Amino acid sequence: MKGLILAGGSGTRLRPLTHTGPKQLIPIANKPNILYCLEDLRDAGIVDIGIILGNNMPEKVKDLLGDGSKYGVNITYIVQGDPKGIAHAVGCAREFMGDDPFCVYLGDNILTGGIEYMKEYFESSDLESLVALCEVDNPEKFGIAELDECGNILSIEEKPKEPKSNLAMIGIYFLRKSVFPIIDDLRPSWRNELEITEAIDGIRLEHGHVEAMRVKGWWKDTGKPEDILVANHLVLEDLEGEILGDMDPGVTIRGRVNIGKGTRVMEGTVIRGPVVIGENCLVGPDTYVGPYTSLGNGCTIVGGEIESSIVMDNTRIECNEKIVDSLIGSGSWIVSSNDRLPKGYRLVIGENCQVIL
Repeated sequence: MKGLILAGGSGTRLRPLTHTGPKQLIPIANKPNILYCLEDLRDAGIVDIGIILGNNMPEKVKDLLGDGSKYGVNITYIVQGDPKGIAHAVGCAREFMGDDPFCVYLGDNILTGGIEYMKEYFESSDLESLVALCEVDNPEKFGIAELDECGNILSIEEKPKEPKSNLAMIGIYFLRKSVFPIIDDLRPSWRNELEITEAIDGIRLEHGHVEAMRVKGWWKDTGKPEDILVANHLVLEDLEGEILGDMDPGVTIRGRVNIGKGTRVMEGTVIRGPVVIGENCLVGPDTYVGPYTSLGNGCTIVGGEIESSIVMDNTRIECNEKIVDSLIGSGSWIVSSNDRLPKGYRLVIGENCQVIL
């Protein structure tokens, strides 16, 4: 079996962060989102993986993943170009897939429990497609599947106004080569995209043998800033604490905290986990880093408070303010012009920004 990770798309809901790179590279607990996807495929025994590239700085994806050997996989890059839908991206991989069954994995997904149990079920069956589902509170925003009592798919609809269930297609699909002729016959939807929901429904109507399986544990689509922060919370819940950096006297560490090599935490600083801090950072003095915060490599945080936030590499925060629920792009600099401590700032800023509070 082969794998296919989609790393294209424009990421409009994540601007300005996606003005400087693909959304699949945004870090969650200091690890780019796409690596969670790649590791799920690898851990399920899928090591020949195609990566679909779009027009938004695809070289950054290549710089991160290389040929895949660093991660124990073999990577082939496939250029989609303009985002024309998931089904179009799958169609671009026809030559790479050949006659092999394959797993499609959207590169902005993150879930617990992996996909090995789904892969094993699909491989042991005569199914033409197996679709991963998860219950959601807002089914009108997803592709929704209606199932019979045996788990067979009765109908599929993209973003229905009147959903027939709350079971969302989460962006993990097991397919065979029978999908390619169906994609050839698709016509663009009202979104001007070739919809994967229509392709899966086409398989169901033409071949039957399409089932769905609910994921184990939690799943998040990290398409919006608030979703990324929730995913960061969920990943940090399972954090195992490890301190490799240097702690000055008078530092207080509470809970599960992971601190990388070359990082110094200065006196008077309080870190309350779960928190992950990268390598070669400077934190403090007299700084509070609160729960569910991820600080990337090379960051400097001096004074004030920060919690429930993602701070990307090489960012400087030098202020006496409180920052909460924020996404801060790499290379940014945040300073304050006053000494008061407000209720809290919530920020979503792109790379290499300067903010004066």
